[in-house]
Amino acid sequence: MHVPASVPPARKAALAFIFVTVLLDILAFGIIIPVLPRLIKEIAGGDMISAAHWVGVIATVFAVVQFFCNPIQGALSDRFGRRPVILLSNLGLGLDFILMAVVQTLPWLVIARVLSGMTSASFSTANAYLADVTAPEKRAAAFGALGAAFGIGFVLGPALGGTLGDIDLRLPFWLAAGLALANFCYGYFVLPESLPVERRTTTFDWRRANPLGALLLLRRYPQVYALAVVVFLSQLAHYVLNTTFVLYADYRYDWGPQAVGFTLGFVGVCNGIVQALLVGRIVRRFGERRAIYAGLAFGALGFAWQGIAATGLASLIAIPLLALWGCTGPATQALVTRQVDPSEQGRLQGALAGLTSLAGIIGPGLYTQVFAWSIDKDAPWHLPGAAFLVAAVLLLVALAVAWKATHPADAAAAATDAARP
Repeated sequence: MHVPASVPPARKAALAFIFVTVLLDILAFGIIIPVLPRLIKEIAGGDMISAAHWVGVIATVFAVVQFFCNPIQGALSDRFGRRPVILLSNLGLGLDFILMAVVQTLPWLVIARVLSGMTSASFSTANAYLADVTAPEKRAAAFGALGAAFGIGFVLGPALGGTLGDIDLRLPFWLAAGLALANFCYGYFVLPESLPVERRTTTFDWRRANPLGALLLLRRYPQVYALAVVVFLSQLAHYVLNTTFVLYADYRYDWGPQAVGFTLGFVGVCNGIVQALLVGRIVRRFGERRAIYAGLAFGALGFAWQGIAATGLASLIAIPLLALWGCTGPATQALVTRQVDPSEQGRLQGALAGLTSLAGIIGPGLYTQVFAWSIDKDAPWHLPGAAFLVAAVLLLVALAVAWKATHPADAAAAATDAARP
């Protein structure tokens, strides 16, 4: 991660730690991606139908817990500082992975994911940390660096987890726990606080430390509220990849696990290149507003292409297009953080993370049902890529909202309305 030369040494160490924190967290999550469904199936006695049911239950429980807890974590970081919340997140993830490594029943596995959902605040709090210590004009590049960490972890994690899972199904969970706990120890001794006491909120307000209260915070800033809609629609579109891609590739292209694994690796490489090398340059050259527009347009085109691609080789063209969609997230984060008071950055990030969790509650059921309907022999037409076309439409709607919110004339009018008593 590039750190400007003018940044003091202690601050350089803090920025590097935030990058490593996100990298290790994503790596830890990536490690368990290939083995968690197999572990659920093993605990379920090998029954595939029961395993599928529990996979859905566990994913939904995790998203629901995150939806309610992310705003609380954000408010806590505004009141008590970023450092304790990040450390608590690392410790909670470590304990969660240990619990998953030893549990023998499915209810205990659900409890483990509840623990993870309650404490997995590292990514949103890391965003608030970067907003604390980075100049506004450099935030898009800093958020892009976090996106690069995500890409690296997504490339390495599943490959490493699949290899270790062939040795022992629970070994990846022990490694993930070790990474999270090592990160906690490193942060305990290295990570400085980014939010001075004088910039913290004076009280912890439960009315705002909940999903509805967080949305009320967003409504105080009209442009931020509109961009939060963009974040939600973008995240909702993204869940088509998490929930449907493997099934779709198997059904339409007859891809096995190895082909899917290589494809996911290619996705991670493309995302890493865009986030690490292109986001900062694009934002500096064209500005945050145009970067958001271009990212959403490329994402919609990529999903539409994926939905109509007749062959697996042709479908690979969608991956670089979807990687360029990655410009939207950092540019949006940079734009919204400039609109919100420093004392409310934690709650802002908690609110945005809550919207991501809400998308995680809605997305899996939406796309799996659309996919199942699109391949049903009784459907009015056979359209296996329908779920990806739905995601493309969502991004086009997000593009329209972003245009309305950030177009100079509309943005000026919103700012005037917000300034009125």
